[in-house]
Amino acid sequence: MSWQDSRKIRVAILDLYEGQPNQGMRCIRELINTWGEMQQLDVRYEEFDVRQKLETPDTSFDMYISSGGPGSPLDTVGSDWEKAYFQWLQSIEQWNEQAETADKKHVLFICHSFQLACRHYEVGLVCKRKSTSFGVFPIHMLEDGQEEILFDGLRDPFYAVDSRDYQVIQPNHDRLREMGGKILAIEKMRPHVPYERAVMAIRFNDHFIGTQFHPEADAIGMSMYLQREDKKQQVIEHHGEAKWSSMVEQLQDPEKIMWTYSHIIPNFLNYAIGETVSA
Repeated sequence: MSWQDSRKIRVAILDLYEGQPNQGMRCIRELINTWGEMQQLDVRYEEFDVRQKLETPDTSFDMYISSGGPGSPLDTVGSDWEKAYFQWLQSIEQWNEQAETADKKHVLFICHSFQLACRHYEVGLVCKRKSTSFGVFPIHMLEDGQEEILFDGLRDPFYAVDSRDYQVIQPNHDRLREMGGKILAIEKMRPHVPYERAVMAIRFNDHFIGTQFHPEADAIGMSMYLQREDKKQQVIEHHGEAKWSSMVEQLQDPEKIMWTYSHIIPNFLNYAIGETVSA
Protein backbone atom coordinates (compact mmCIF):
# COMPACT_ATOMS: atom_id res chain seq x y z
CA MET A 1 0.00 0.00 0.00
CA SER A 2 1.40 3.42 -0.96
CA TRP A 3 1.25 6.47 1.30
CA GLN A 4 -1.39 7.95 -1.04
CA ASP A 5 -3.65 5.03 -0.13
CA SER A 6 -2.89 4.97 3.57
CA ARG A 7 -3.43 8.49 4.86
CA LYS A 8 -5.57 11.57 4.60
CA ILE A 9 -4.12 15.02 4.00
CA ARG A 10 -5.67 17.63 6.29
CA VAL A 11 -5.57 21.34 5.50
CA ALA A 12 -6.72 24.06 7.90
CA ILE A 13 -8.07 27.29 6.39
CA LEU A 14 -8.06 30.24 8.78
CA ASP A 15 -10.88 32.54 7.63
CA LEU A 16 -10.18 36.19 8.44
CA TYR A 17 -13.02 37.66 6.35
CA GLU A 18 -15.18 38.38 9.42
CA GLY A 19 -18.31 37.12 7.68
CA GLN A 20 -18.05 39.59 4.80
CA PRO A 21 -18.90 38.33 1.28
CA ASN A 22 -15.77 37.41 -0.63
CA GLN A 23 -14.39 35.23 -3.42
CA GLY A 24 -11.20 34.35 -1.56
CA MET A 25 -12.56 31.46 0.48
CA ARG A 26 -14.27 29.90 -2.55
CA CYS A 27 -11.02 30.08 -4.50
CA ILE A 28 -8.96 28.52 -1.70
CA ARG A 29 -11.45 25.65 -1.39
CA GLU A 30 -11.45 25.02 -5.13
CA LEU A 31 -7.66 25.10 -5.34
CA ILE A 32 -7.34 22.52 -2.54
CA ASN A 33 -10.00 20.26 -4.09
CA THR A 34 -8.48 20.47 -7.58
CA TRP A 35 -4.98 19.83 -6.23
CA GLY A 36 -6.18 16.78 -4.31
CA GLU A 37 -7.87 15.35 -7.40
CA MET A 38 -4.79 15.93 -9.56
CA GLN A 39 -2.50 14.34 -6.98
CA GLN A 40 -5.00 11.53 -6.35
CA LEU A 41 -4.96 12.28 -2.64
CA ASP A 42 -7.65 12.04 -0.01
CA VAL A 43 -7.60 15.71 0.99
CA ARG A 44 -9.87 17.16 3.66
CA TYR A 45 -10.01 20.78 4.74
CA GLU A 46 -11.58 22.47 7.74
CA GLU A 47 -12.38 26.16 8.08
CA PHE A 48 -11.91 28.26 11.20
CA ASP A 49 -13.76 31.56 11.69
CA VAL A 50 -11.02 33.42 13.52
CA ARG A 51 -12.47 36.92 13.81
CA GLN A 52 -16.12 36.20 14.60
CA LYS A 53 -15.88 32.97 16.60
CA LEU A 54 -12.26 33.02 17.81
CA GLU A 55 -11.77 29.63 16.16
CA THR A 56 -8.24 28.39 15.50
CA PRO A 57 -6.93 24.98 14.44
CA ASP A 58 -4.80 22.66 16.53
CA THR A 59 -1.43 21.24 15.47
CA SER A 60 -2.85 18.05 13.93
CA PHE A 61 -3.19 19.47 10.39
CA ASP A 62 -0.61 18.90 7.67
CA MET A 63 -0.63 22.52 6.46
CA TYR A 64 -2.35 25.86 7.04
CA ILE A 65 -3.62 28.65 4.78
CA SER A 66 -4.54 31.96 6.43
CA SER A 67 -6.79 34.16 4.30
CA GLY A 68 -7.09 37.80 3.45
CA GLY A 69 -9.70 39.95 5.11
CA PRO A 70 -11.21 43.40 5.50
CA GLY A 71 -10.18 46.34 7.63
CA SER A 72 -7.00 47.66 9.16
CA PRO A 73 -4.19 45.32 10.26
CA LEU A 74 -3.26 47.99 12.82
CA ASP A 75 -6.53 48.67 14.63
CA THR A 76 -7.00 45.15 16.04
CA VAL A 77 -3.89 45.04 18.23
CA GLY A 78 -4.81 43.35 21.50
CA SER A 79 -8.24 42.20 20.30
CA ASP A 80 -9.47 38.81 21.47
CA TRP A 81 -9.34 37.30 18.01
CA GLU A 82 -5.78 38.52 17.41
CA LYS A 83 -4.69 37.04 20.72
CA ALA A 84 -6.20 33.71 19.67
CA TYR A 85 -4.59 33.99 16.23
CA PHE A 86 -1.10 34.63 17.54
CA GLN A 87 -1.47 31.92 20.18
CA TRP A 88 -2.20 29.53 17.30
CA LEU A 89 0.85 30.82 15.41
CA GLN A 90 3.02 30.33 18.48
CA SER A 91 1.76 26.76 18.81
CA ILE A 92 2.90 26.05 15.24
CA GLU A 93 6.29 27.63 15.95
CA GLN A 94 6.71 25.48 19.04
CA TRP A 95 5.67 22.37 17.12
CA ASN A 96 8.22 23.08 14.38
CA GLU A 97 10.99 23.62 16.89
CA GLN A 98 10.50 20.12 18.27
CA ALA A 99 9.34 18.15 15.24
CA GLU A 100 11.36 16.04 12.87
CA THR A 101 11.71 17.50 9.38
CA ALA A 102 8.93 15.38 7.91
CA ASP A 103 6.47 16.50 10.59
CA LYS A 104 6.97 20.26 10.40
CA LYS A 105 3.93 22.40 9.60
CA HIS A 106 3.83 24.86 6.70
CA VAL A 107 1.79 28.08 6.78
CA LEU A 108 0.79 30.38 3.91
CA PHE A 109 -0.29 33.93 4.87
CA ILE A 110 -2.38 35.86 2.33
CA CYS A 111 -2.84 39.66 2.22
CA HIS A 112 -4.36 40.68 5.59
CA SER A 113 -2.74 37.66 7.24
CA PHE A 114 0.56 38.65 5.62
CA GLN A 115 0.29 42.15 7.09
CA LEU A 116 -0.43 40.70 10.54
CA ALA A 117 2.56 38.37 10.30
CA CYS A 118 4.85 41.22 9.20
CA ARG A 119 3.68 43.33 12.14
CA HIS A 120 3.99 40.43 14.57
CA TYR A 121 7.52 39.50 13.50
CA GLU A 122 8.56 43.17 13.11
CA VAL A 123 10.06 42.56 9.69
CA GLY A 124 8.83 45.85 8.21
CA LEU A 125 6.62 48.88 8.69
CA VAL A 126 2.92 48.15 8.20
CA CYS A 127 1.14 51.39 7.30
CA LYS A 128 -1.76 52.85 5.36
CA ARG A 129 -1.27 53.55 1.68
CA LYS A 130 -1.89 57.02 0.30
CA SER A 131 -4.52 55.48 -1.97
CA THR A 132 -6.10 52.06 -2.44
CA SER A 133 -4.27 49.59 -4.65
CA PHE A 134 -6.83 47.60 -6.58
CA GLY A 135 -6.39 45.70 -9.81
CA VAL A 136 -4.21 43.26 -11.71
CA PHE A 137 -0.58 44.32 -11.38
CA PRO A 138 2.90 42.98 -12.18
CA ILE A 139 4.82 41.53 -9.23
CA HIS A 140 8.60 41.74 -9.51
CA MET A 141 10.80 39.01 -8.08
CA LEU A 142 13.96 39.82 -6.18
CA GLU A 143 17.01 37.55 -6.34
CA ASP A 144 15.72 35.28 -3.57
CA GLY A 145 12.38 35.08 -5.35
CA GLN A 146 14.07 33.60 -8.39
CA GLU A 147 15.03 30.59 -6.28
CA GLU A 148 11.77 30.36 -4.32
CA ILE A 149 9.85 27.11 -4.78
CA LEU A 150 6.54 28.94 -4.30
CA PHE A 151 7.24 30.85 -7.53
CA ASP A 152 8.31 27.81 -9.52
CA GLY A 153 6.96 28.08 -13.07
CA LEU A 154 6.24 31.83 -12.87
CA ARG A 155 7.72 34.50 -15.10
CA ASP A 156 9.33 37.70 -13.86
CA PRO A 157 7.32 39.77 -13.52
CA PHE A 158 4.21 37.73 -12.95
CA TYR A 159 0.70 39.16 -12.53
CA ALA A 160 -1.59 39.00 -9.53
CA VAL A 161 -4.68 40.59 -8.01
CA ASP A 162 -3.83 43.33 -5.54
CA SER A 163 -6.52 44.73 -3.26
CA ARG A 164 -5.35 46.69 -0.23
CA ASP A 165 -5.37 49.95 1.66
CA TYR A 166 -2.27 49.02 3.66
CA GLN A 167 1.28 48.04 2.82
CA VAL A 168 4.57 46.73 4.17
CA ILE A 169 7.58 48.98 3.56
CA GLN A 170 10.98 49.69 5.16
CA PRO A 171 11.93 46.03 5.64
CA ASN A 172 13.97 45.18 8.72
CA HIS A 173 16.78 43.22 7.09
CA ASP A 174 18.51 42.44 10.38
CA ARG A 175 15.34 40.90 11.78
CA LEU A 176 14.78 38.91 8.58
CA ARG A 177 18.31 37.50 8.69
CA GLU A 178 17.81 36.59 12.35
CA MET A 179 14.66 34.65 11.45
CA GLY A 180 16.15 33.06 8.36
CA GLY A 181 13.76 35.12 6.26
CA LYS A 182 13.98 36.54 2.75
CA ILE A 183 12.16 39.19 0.75
CA LEU A 184 10.92 37.49 -2.40
CA ALA A 185 9.06 40.14 -4.38
CA ILE A 186 8.13 43.82 -4.50
CA GLU A 187 5.40 45.83 -6.21
CA LYS A 188 5.59 47.43 -9.63
CA MET A 189 7.82 50.39 -10.35
CA ARG A 190 5.96 53.70 -10.10
CA PRO A 191 8.44 56.34 -11.32
CA HIS A 192 5.76 59.05 -11.34
CA VAL A 193 5.29 58.93 -7.55
CA PRO A 194 7.94 59.39 -4.82
CA TYR A 195 6.91 56.37 -2.76
CA GLU A 196 8.89 53.33 -1.67
CA ARG A 197 7.91 50.11 -3.43
CA ALA A 198 6.03 47.84 -1.06
CA VAL A 199 7.11 44.32 -0.14
CA MET A 200 4.83 41.80 -1.86
CA ALA A 201 6.12 38.44 -0.62
CA ILE A 202 8.31 37.20 2.23
CA ARG A 203 9.60 33.82 3.28
CA PHE A 204 9.66 34.24 7.05
CA ASN A 205 11.47 30.94 7.63
CA ASP A 206 11.69 27.50 6.05
CA HIS A 207 8.03 26.77 6.80
CA PHE A 208 6.20 30.13 6.94
CA ILE A 209 5.66 32.20 3.80
CA GLY A 210 3.30 35.04 2.86
CA THR A 211 2.12 37.18 -0.04
CA GLN A 212 0.67 40.67 0.02
CA PHE A 213 -1.22 39.94 -3.21
CA HIS A 214 -3.96 37.34 -3.71
CA PRO A 215 -2.52 34.17 -5.28
CA GLU A 216 -5.90 32.47 -4.89
CA ALA A 217 -7.78 34.97 -7.07
CA ASP A 218 -9.27 33.48 -10.24
CA ALA A 219 -10.66 35.14 -13.34
CA ILE A 220 -14.24 34.01 -12.68
CA GLY A 221 -14.40 35.43 -9.17
CA MET A 222 -12.61 38.64 -10.06
CA SER A 223 -14.84 39.17 -13.09
CA MET A 224 -17.97 38.63 -10.99
CA TYR A 225 -16.61 41.11 -8.47
CA LEU A 226 -15.88 43.77 -11.09
CA GLN A 227 -19.23 43.28 -12.82
CA ARG A 228 -21.14 44.10 -9.65
CA GLU A 229 -22.63 47.51 -10.25
CA ASP A 230 -21.41 48.95 -6.94
CA LYS A 231 -17.84 47.75 -7.53
CA LYS A 232 -17.86 48.85 -11.14
CA GLN A 233 -18.92 52.34 -10.17
CA GLN A 234 -16.40 52.39 -7.32
CA VAL A 235 -13.53 51.52 -9.65
CA ILE A 236 -14.67 54.03 -12.27
CA GLU A 237 -15.09 56.75 -9.66
CA HIS A 238 -11.62 56.26 -8.20
CA HIS A 239 -9.64 55.09 -11.23
CA GLY A 240 -11.66 55.89 -14.36
CA GLU A 241 -13.59 53.77 -16.85
CA ALA A 242 -10.45 52.95 -18.84
CA LYS A 243 -8.98 51.31 -15.73
CA TRP A 244 -12.10 49.22 -15.19
CA SER A 245 -12.12 48.11 -18.84
CA SER A 246 -8.41 47.27 -18.68
CA MET A 247 -8.91 45.12 -15.59
CA VAL A 248 -11.78 43.20 -17.19
CA GLU A 249 -9.68 42.66 -20.31
CA GLN A 250 -6.64 41.42 -18.36
CA LEU A 251 -8.76 38.78 -16.67
CA GLN A 252 -9.15 37.07 -20.05
CA ASP A 253 -5.36 36.69 -20.46
CA PRO A 254 -4.42 33.12 -19.43
CA GLU A 255 -0.82 34.19 -18.80
CA LYS A 256 -1.77 36.71 -16.12
CA ILE A 257 -3.75 35.95 -12.98
CA MET A 258 -4.81 32.46 -14.05
CA TRP A 259 -1.16 31.51 -14.47
CA THR A 260 -0.48 32.74 -10.93
CA TYR A 261 -3.64 31.00 -9.66
CA SER A 262 -2.53 27.67 -11.11
CA HIS A 263 1.00 27.83 -9.71
CA ILE A 264 1.48 29.50 -6.31
CA ILE A 265 -0.95 27.69 -4.01
CA PRO A 266 -0.43 24.33 -5.76
CA ASN A 267 3.34 24.88 -5.32
CA PHE A 268 2.77 25.56 -1.63
CA LEU A 269 0.69 22.40 -1.22
CA ASN A 270 3.19 20.29 -3.17
CA TYR A 271 6.12 21.53 -1.11
CA ALA A 272 4.30 21.14 2.22
CA ILE A 273 3.10 17.62 1.48
CA GLY A 274 6.45 16.66 -0.02
CA GLU A 275 8.14 17.39 3.28
CA THR A 276 5.36 15.70 5.22
CA VAL A 277 5.80 12.38 3.42
CA SER A 278 9.54 12.50 2.79
CA ALA A 279 10.57 10.52 5.86
